[in-house]
Amino acid sequence: MVIDDDVSLLRALRRLLDAGGFQVKTFSSAEDFLDRPNPGTPGCLVLDVHLGGLSGFELHERLVAAGQRIPVVFITAHDDTATRDRARRAGAVEYLRKPFDDELLIAGVNRALGPV
Repeated sequence: MVIDDDVSLLRALRRLLDAGGFQVKTFSSAEDFLDRPNPGTPGCLVLDVHLGGLSGFELHERLVAAGQRIPVVFITAHDDTATRDRARRAGAVEYLRKPFDDELLIAGVNRALGPV
């Protein structure tokens, strides 16, 4: 599942991950993700750090508090040491600065999903 408030990037990530053979659902906010019907537990999240409303980190903290340990690939356009450190402490599988290489994202998602 991909969560990013940049609609054009969200579309591009859906196309990229679809082409990579992944089943993809996209959400333009953390709140939309939390309100989704038939929630289930996703295999992994590609999660923007800076969202309108709840941030990616706040969403991740809520999921962890609810007992959902979902592997996360954090993405951000606003990179700094504090953000990188927070992503690392949150257990990020990958941390990518926008714009990122498509292959790095695919590799991060594959690591997040683990062996098939």
